This record gives sequence, structure tokens and C-alpha cells, in this order.
Amino acid sequence: MISPELNFNVFTSDLSHDFKNQVKVGLFGSGVGLSVVLGFSAAYACYYLISVAKKPILIAGGKKFHQFLRGKCPVVSETYYPTFWCWESRVQTLLRPFVTAKPWVNYRNELITAPDGGQISLDWFDNDESASHPDQSTRPTVLLLPGLTGTSRESYILHMVQQSRDLGYRCVVFNNRGVSGEKLLTPRTYCAANTEDLEVVIEHVQRTIDKAPLMAAGVSMGGMMLANYLGRKGSEVRLKGVVVFSAGWDVFECTASLEKPLDRFLFNSYLTSCLQASVDRHRTILEKKYDIDHVMKAKTIREFDERFTSVMFGYPSNDDYYRDASPIHKIKSVQVPMLCLNAADDVFSPNHAFPVEAVKQNPNVALLITCHGGHIGFLEGLWPRQSTYMDRVFRQFTKAVFENGSSLDDLH
Repeated sequence: MISPELNFNVFTSDLSHDFKNQVKVGLFGSGVGLSVVLGFSAAYACYYLISVAKKPILIAGGKKFHQFLRGKCPVVSETYYPTFWCWESRVQTLLRPFVTAKPWVNYRNELITAPDGGQISLDWFDNDESASHPDQSTRPTVLLLPGLTGTSRESYILHMVQQSRDLGYRCVVFNNRGVSGEKLLTPRTYCAANTEDLEVVIEHVQRTIDKAPLMAAGVSMGGMMLANYLGRKGSEVRLKGVVVFSAGWDVFECTASLEKPLDRFLFNSYLTSCLQASVDRHRTILEKKYDIDHVMKAKTIREFDERFTSVMFGYPSNDDYYRDASPIHKIKSVQVPMLCLNAADDVFSPNHAFPVEAVKQNPNVALLITCHGGHIGFLEGLWPRQSTYMDRVFRQFTKAVFENGSSLDDLH
């Protein structure tokens, strides 16, 4: 006869054993969970390969430039594989400053005087250890223009300097007035429409290294300023070539996009505060001419421009300033080879405002459009610290222009 106590112990022991087996097997052991995970992974992989990873679209105004890019810059024909865990536009834009490495660069700073008495800060990377171009007088040089509040220490600028160093080239970074620690000597800063400081910088660099070939690269607002300069100067420009990244082509459309609720929260308010902080640092000299307290109450970039930028540069209205700052109206006048890279999902530069038709009419201009990449993002690889798609475009185009530029002398 089995005692009730022993019976109960056996029952609880069996129950415990069964429970442990269920826990051990779990969803994965039973095959259900594993199937779900594998199914989700397969579906995500299919979606990524079909809808996310795509070849960029290359639009060029002339056959010669198109063939040059296809032949010398294979990156324009290759599938762009955005980092699979952060391919969405806003995520790419927000993460890029944090996940990409910041290589150390030892700059040589130079302050030059503008005609109005203001000072402009240039950061030179001379690359005197260049093995491929040991003669500093003829060493190819790239002029770099950072974005709206950027300096020579931005990760995307440091990456371009690193790429140039590896190729044996020299770089010089044009820091807009008042952004890199130098004092404002006159009550004037900068904007995308005014290219006077850029003209001073280019003339100075060309006088300093008059035998060295020079090209330029601009990012975001720096790209807009560069494109506006090319459009205004036309055939007077002596640059070998230009590459522009994530430029806003129509400022009206750019600001409207950034005023949508989510993008205003994520980007607009932050950039406005950065602009205001820069103004506040130079309050002592700026308040002699402008109502800084009123400027500091701006909530958006548009309000900041209405109260400060358009007033500083003498525009009758902010609309007049935005119209003049939009490079889309000057594409037709560009006379040097210019490659432009934009992502179709860039909320700073909406794709419906890309200058597609204007590019098709100018044999000197090409527009490369990726499906993803965000604003100055273009992250790729599992952990995108060392290089981005934008870096590869910069490297290949720069090398192609300096080493095969003679084939671009007449693109018409």
C-alpha cells in the first residue's frame, strides 16, 4: 500500500520535472518561437534587399560626364546597403555624429582678414608626409565647407580629411565666421546666399598655393553656399571640380519640411538653439546693430532667419533671402564639373525639390540620388564607424578629378 504522502511527493516531483522541461524547451525548443524568429528574419531580409538596398540613380546633363563617373567612380553604380539596423532617414541623421569615428587631425590654423575688417578662420591639413605628392607647391588641395553650424571638427569633415590624407592630398577647411572659437571683429556672420567670404577664401588659397590644383567639397549649407558661388561666378571659377553633399536645393521646401511636427521636434528646435547660442556668444558686438533679445525668442529656423539672417544681409523680406539662397535657381550657370549626392529620404532636403530638370540641362552637373541615407548620414556596414557611402563618393570623385581631370576640360 502506497502512502498518500509518498503519492503526493511523486506527483509534485513529476509536475516539477515536466515544468522544468517546458521551461528548458520553451518556445525555441518547441520550434514555434524559432520558426517565428526565422520567419521574421527572413521577411526582414527580403524587405531590406527588395525595398531598402538599391542602386543609386545617376542623373547627368551630358553624356561625357555621365561616362566619366561610371568609369572612374564605380560607387555611383554600386548598390548602396544602408546599415540594416538603422536605415531609416531620421535614425541615420541622428546617429551619424555618435557612431562614426572622429579621427585625430592636427590642423594648422590661419586667420585671414575680410574686406569689411572681419576675420575668417581656415584650418589647414598640409599632409607634408604625402608620399605620392611630396612637392607641397603642387600637392592637390581640397577646400572643405562644413554645414550650418559645423566646423573643421565635425566627423564628416574629419573623414574627408582622412580620405584626402590617404590619397596624398592637402585639405583646408573654411570655418564660417564666429563658429570655431575666433572672435567676431565686425557685426556680421554668414548665410547660404552670401558668397563673399567664400570668394575671399578661394582667392587667398589660390594665391597661397598657386601651382597646386584645387577642388572643393561642401556639406549641407556649405554645399548650398558652394553651389551658389559656382552659379554666380560661372566661367570665372578656377576650381578643378566640386562635390556637394546633402544640399538643400529649395530653401522654401527645406524649411517647410523641417516644420512638420516630428521633424520640428527632432531637428528644427535643436538647430535653432545652436544658431542662437552662436549669436549669444557674440552678443557684445552683434547687439550694436541687431535686436538680439528678439532673435533669442525665435522658435524655428524660419523665425531666426526672419529676425536675424535676412536683416543682417539686407534683404527686403525673408522670402527674398530664401529665394536668393536656393541653389536650384543657379544650377544652369555652373561651369565646372559638379557632382551632387542627395538621399531621397532626407527630411532637410525633400526629394520633390531636387533640381532634376535643371541638372539635365547642364552638361557640367550630375546628381546622384540614393533611396536612403538621411541628411549627411549614408551609414553602411554592420557597425559604420570608419567609412560611409558619402566618404566613398568623396574619395573616388576627388581622385578621379585630380588624376583624370583633363578629360573633363570640355564637357559641352
